[in-house]
Amino acid sequence: MEPAKTTSAIEVLVANIIDAKYENLDKTTIENAKNRIIDVIGCAIGGANAPGNSSLRDLIKDWGGKAEATLWIHGGKVPAHNAAMLNTIMARSFDFEVMAGTVEDKVFAAHHAASIIPTAFVLGELKKASGKELLTAIILGDDVAARILVASAVGPIGIGWDGTMTVSHFGVTATAGRLMGLNKKQMKNAFGIVLNTVAGAIQSLWDGATTFKFQGNSDRNGIFAVELAQRGWTGVSDPLLSRFGYYNVYAQGCKDPDLLTRELGKKYYGETYSKPYPCGMPNHPAIDAALALATKYDIKPEDIDTVIIHVPPKALSNSYYAKPFTIRDFPHGDAVFSYPYTVATSLLHKRCNLYNFTEEAIRDPRVISITTRTRMIEKQEGDVMGIKVQVKMKDGREYVDEKGPARDWVNNPITKDKIIAKFWHQIEFSKTIKEKNAQKLLDMINNLEKVDDVNRIIQLLT
Repeated sequence: MEPAKTTSAIEVLVANIIDAKYENLDKTTIENAKNRIIDVIGCAIGGANAPGNSSLRDLIKDWGGKAEATLWIHGGKVPAHNAAMLNTIMARSFDFEVMAGTVEDKVFAAHHAASIIPTAFVLGELKKASGKELLTAIILGDDVAARILVASAVGPIGIGWDGTMTVSHFGVTATAGRLMGLNKKQMKNAFGIVLNTVAGAIQSLWDGATTFKFQGNSDRNGIFAVELAQRGWTGVSDPLLSRFGYYNVYAQGCKDPDLLTRELGKKYYGETYSKPYPCGMPNHPAIDAALALATKYDIKPEDIDTVIIHVPPKALSNSYYAKPFTIRDFPHGDAVFSYPYTVATSLLHKRCNLYNFTEEAIRDPRVISITTRTRMIEKQEGDVMGIKVQVKMKDGREYVDEKGPARDWVNNPITKDKIIAKFWHQIEFSKTIKEKNAQKLLDMINNLEKVDDVNRIIQLLT
């Protein structure tokens, strides 16, 4: 008698991706997905003309190919995988998009939505998908990526991987496979294929390189994997838990395999933290502290003698945020992941938004002057993201404020009004979308389940 065949986690995940129905999604899950869509599309508009994007856009157009999907903002149709790549890179350009959530009681930081949402819209455009189909595919992709990440024994950054470019591959593949109508065998093969394309080194953030936003490659690879699976290619049988599958190669094992399928189809996880500042999240407590001091005491930059940033334990050796601030070949990459720069620009301008991260703002002699008078000291203990900012004035006065990470968003996600305000800030900054079209865009996303063809939304994005 043959032993009973067991069903692997990947097979259970695949079955849910193929069989899930919009009607079974709860209202909160759908509303959170709409908020992510508003946030990511807003960030793509805000990042449309960010440094490096025009050269990639020109390269994609030079490649040519089948006119399948629209390049957001700039217009023109190119092969779907290339459109998704650029649209995601635009959304990632200011490191501003929704990027964290919780699975059960575990907080995760990810940026998955920045890949999953552009992929969904690109393929939704190609397939003339309805809003309900689009929402379902996005929610499924977000859920797969969140479960895989949180079940990891070690987070990607801890071993040198950039998580925005690794786990996102699986979320994109789930979303793309759903929209492209894969069957279960093809979907499983697509996951097995995409495993062999996963990459992304965190060194880009240490070096302030343009490649920090190369997350768009996960869109390209995920769509490619789905298209290969449709055409009969096979992939790794178990891309997650096999001897050389994702967990053993990229995460030093899986600490909670049951999490991959626990309450699958009943609970759907995704990012809910919509960033208030356009830079890396560890900067946010430092910015909060600097802004509190600058506004409370009306600090004049020319009166500052020294700024001391008390950074988390071991940050000076282990955190790219705590490296000395220097301007290299890609100034934005140097500024967006820097405690000294983000504190200095916040003290100078008494605000921190997209205008703080233009090249002109980064090269402003006044902000550079503050960074040269800034030093960092490691705290001996404390929260891994807690920051204390100490400002010593030339006349002997001294001001101090300390902030921790804004973890109240776990139980109290950012309000819809703030997400909308952030969207409008990016419309104003980018000046690429007319206000009346931006309002129509918001209205359609907020009523996405009523949209019969997502091409109606795409038309407002060019």
